[in-house]
Amino acid sequence: MNPLQATYTLNDGVKIPTVGFGTWQIPDGDVAYDAVSFALDAGYRHIDTAYVYGNEKSVGRAIRDFGLPRSEVFVTSKLPAEVKTAGDVRRYADETLSNLGLDHLDLYLIHAPWPWGEAGQRHWDSENTAVWQEMIRAQQDGLSRSIGVSNFDAHDLQNLLDTTSVVPAVDQIKYYIGFTEPIIRQAAKAAGILIEAYSPLATGGILNQPDLMAMAKRYNASVPQLAIRFCLQNGVLPLPKATSQAHVVANTKLDFTISDADMATLNAAPDADPTRHNKTQG
Repeated sequence: MNPLQATYTLNDGVKIPTVGFGTWQIPDGDVAYDAVSFALDAGYRHIDTAYVYGNEKSVGRAIRDFGLPRSEVFVTSKLPAEVKTAGDVRRYADETLSNLGLDHLDLYLIHAPWPWGEAGQRHWDSENTAVWQEMIRAQQDGLSRSIGVSNFDAHDLQNLLDTTSVVPAVDQIKYYIGFTEPIIRQAAKAAGILIEAYSPLATGGILNQPDLMAMAKRYNASVPQLAIRFCLQNGVLPLPKATSQAHVVANTKLDFTISDADMATLNAAPDADPTRHNKTQG
């Protein structure tokens, strides 16, 4: 089955398409509108955005204008990382829905366990617990079918598991060949949390690696196709992004299988772009 048509079943029973279209760093306006339109035309049925991306209005307009039934497009957005007060959750959720022009989300994520300007400086356990409880209420009230987190490490996940009754459906993290976060993946797997991969191409950092280019050539594939397929074969949901129609379409050509030997090589690969992954806001 075409991965764009296949689904994973989340721990709450909701089905999510196994490949999503990411919109991080795609500017609001015609660029975001066209990119999402290209993606829907190419067969994507899973669109990922965030309040902080600043492009929700164009993303939502593209989804609405394309004209598919709402039930056929899985839409994700994210609560800003700076929101660490429960009382602010509903206000931002309502604003996101207004921006998108939708009456509900399919997945709503806490964008990070810390405000961006304080990443890694301390744990925000009590604040995340309080915000998560409000996320649960938002789900119960129908604002989003599923709820989850992004950029949470094993400690942050365990904090929620220890203090709340609803397990996050998803943890969206930076993940690519050479940077696969095994500790987070192990913690997520034990709890039944699906890992989503933003920047599965390392924000372009892996595209010109000779070894990957040679391997991709053996499969009559591009490096982006190899990288996306790598995520899928590891049971991770990739969120590739592109703005040109040609690249959007090319990233859907995933009808090949990486051999076990090549997967072992890829899983053992060193980080090809170590300067990037601690400085991103995907």
